[in-house]
Amino acid sequence: MSEDSNILQEPESRAVSINEDVEDEGNREIFLSVFVQQGQIGLSYYDSHDYSLHFMPDTMDNSDLHLLDRVIQELSPNVIITSAKQEHSLTQFIEKLGLEVSKQRLLSAHLPSLPPTITESEKIPYLSSCIPLDSVLMMRSIGGLLKCVERRSVGLDLEDSSTGVPILQFLTYTLKDVVYIDRDTYSALQIFKSELHPSVFKLHSGEKEGLSLYGVLNRCRSKFGSLLLRQWFHRPTRDLNILKRRQEVIRFFTAPRNFADLNTLQSCLRNIKNISTLLHKMSSSNPKVAIWQGLYKTVYSALCIRDTVRSMPQCIHLFSEISQNFTDDLFYIATYISKVVDFEGSIAENRFTVRPNVDPVIDEKKRKMMGLPDFLTDVARAELENLDPRFSTCSIIYIPLIGFLLSVPRLPNMLDKQSFEIEGLDFIFLSKDQLHYRSTRTKELDSMLGDLHCDTIDLEMAVMRKLQASVLQRSDCLYKVMSLCAELDCLIALAQASLDHGYCCPTLTPNHRLALIESRHPLLELCTPVFVSNTYISSETEGKVKVITGPNSSGKSIYLKQVGLIVFMALIGSDVPAKEAEIGLVDGIFSRMHSRESVSVGLSTFMIDVNQMTHSLNHSTGDSLVLVDEFGKGTNTVDGLSLLTACLNHWLRRGPQCPHLLMSTCFHSLIQLGLLSDSPLLALLTLETAIEGEELVFLYQVKNGICQSSCAANIATLAGIPDDLVKRGVEVSELYRTGRTIRKMDRQSSDEQYSRCVEEVEKFFSMDLDDPELDLDTYLKDEVLPTLEEVL
Repeated sequence: MSEDSNILQEPESRAVSINEDVEDEGNREIFLSVFVQQGQIGLSYYDSHDYSLHFMPDTMDNSDLHLLDRVIQELSPNVIITSAKQEHSLTQFIEKLGLEVSKQRLLSAHLPSLPPTITESEKIPYLSSCIPLDSVLMMRSIGGLLKCVERRSVGLDLEDSSTGVPILQFLTYTLKDVVYIDRDTYSALQIFKSELHPSVFKLHSGEKEGLSLYGVLNRCRSKFGSLLLRQWFHRPTRDLNILKRRQEVIRFFTAPRNFADLNTLQSCLRNIKNISTLLHKMSSSNPKVAIWQGLYKTVYSALCIRDTVRSMPQCIHLFSEISQNFTDDLFYIATYISKVVDFEGSIAENRFTVRPNVDPVIDEKKRKMMGLPDFLTDVARAELENLDPRFSTCSIIYIPLIGFLLSVPRLPNMLDKQSFEIEGLDFIFLSKDQLHYRSTRTKELDSMLGDLHCDTIDLEMAVMRKLQASVLQRSDCLYKVMSLCAELDCLIALAQASLDHGYCCPTLTPNHRLALIESRHPLLELCTPVFVSNTYISSETEGKVKVITGPNSSGKSIYLKQVGLIVFMALIGSDVPAKEAEIGLVDGIFSRMHSRESVSVGLSTFMIDVNQMTHSLNHSTGDSLVLVDEFGKGTNTVDGLSLLTACLNHWLRRGPQCPHLLMSTCFHSLIQLGLLSDSPLLALLTLETAIEGEELVFLYQVKNGICQSSCAANIATLAGIPDDLVKRGVEVSELYRTGRTIRKMDRQSSDEQYSRCVEEVEKFFSMDLDDPELDLDTYLKDEVLPTLEEVL
């Protein structure tokens, strides 16, 4: 082995060299850094060939790390850097390695595209537009990666060791056929939503799922089914084979003739426990009765699932796999447990007990144990005849580990240990005014019968260990049961949701067309008695770029999210809320919809909005779906409009590589001033409204065209703003739109108005109404009324 192929140990990470036999491609090396924690994986890799750093944001993975396995197969890295978990000291150090250390290493990297005089604080906005700095595991992986690359001096000149690792570009890495969706899009589309439990008694037990797509579709009967469905939500796919495998199962269970089988399987799935946990506890020295009950119920239910599935079409892949993998080992385990374990007796004694006719030695000892009460009564009568006449009663008792004892009541004159002495008996102990002795007869019973109870327990434990070994030897089939039951549970859950909400099966195609006919929002339709369905069609000939204008509250954002959610549902294999749907498999869903504050990166709301837009511009392809809601509102109107126009024209100029773009805006001048390039890809949409008298009515129906007015005055009135303020707003808006001068309203302060009113009242009371020269009508008309009008 060469020196470079040795295992490198760093304080923060461990680097393991692999693939040294791969043919050298211009001394190209790939360094892969991985962190795994609580079911999530964050990774990044550095390519020395083009000095590029690739990163994959935190992603859900299963316990077998199948996702990481696919990454390694795809990249064939030279070095893998990961946490040295087997060394406790390094583990403690890694825990202390925070986000700031990794961020500092990234800031210290050499970025030739930036001016050499740029400061670290000025680098942060640029880096935040390239990398999601709040992906903690990914940032930690970058920190370990850069340290390892720096140690090896990859891409560095030997003369200048002070220069940071050169990074010429930042590229997002995604697995093939895995659809890219960032956390902002997950949040904006409300795919997941955690809420505190409403019960004060469960506040400390964690969070519950709120109104979200996952909450609506998760009808799983088992916890591991729910976990697998969550993994599907985190890893939507464009692999047609996987999606069609899921669709064929859902199609079967949504057929009315199969409802009975669906209900049967749901009942069985409810009894399937976490087999990994059961087997782990089963390997302990003395598993509890509940573990044996859970295992038996699980295996028995798995057999019921197998028998039910075997009557179903075996051309459906999942059904065929269940029929083949639910082997006779399950029947053997279930039968063995049923014949051996006495569940009623085990529960009563809170330990493992064996059924009759399993072991003749155990049966004989238990028979003796059952006959002991009558036998000991006869022995006690014989003992009483030889006792001191002061004792009118006695009994023979059996205590495990101690043996047989003679028990007599304590007499009033027995006050101390000396008075407990009785000739011919050996005093053992006093308990609840009962004196316990060992007599000649009890010693004979000990030697004749032995410690029956302990012997029985030992024999039953031997039977249990034999049963344990037999179960663990056949554990492979149990793990297959768990994975296949989890998949079945997920697909039945999606079928149940489809039946309950009236979904349709989407047609999945490899082309570039999206068509949602009479589609509905899967969450909002549950919260309103009437929901207006809308159609969305996007292709190169039917407008891939759609700009929606319309009044506030008319439904633009809902329409955007509706399209995004339906496409997402199709990419996990689910049915969708529409009359018909054709989904050309997209490679990513990008959004600029949800403005989240981020104290950790110190960015303004507008900067975060721009970062989201930048990410969509730089990483979307002709197969991507981009949702943009009201971009540009967070800054000066002219600047925001200019940025929006530039982004739209950039996408239009991309031609066939333009993504499916759905954008809503209140910048009507974008269209009225003709700021957009002429393109067959562009389609203009609006939402219908109607005016009834002076009231604005939303019809929520999408149609071709543009919105002529924002209807801001009508919406302000609906919101309860006073009429005089609304009228003034309309007046100013009209003056501004027509370029006329806007004059300031000269109104006195409330104190000045009050003073003038007091002055007029005092003047009125001081008047001599009997004065013949006083013209009261003229005074009221010329003095009082103008003052009141001015004040009011």
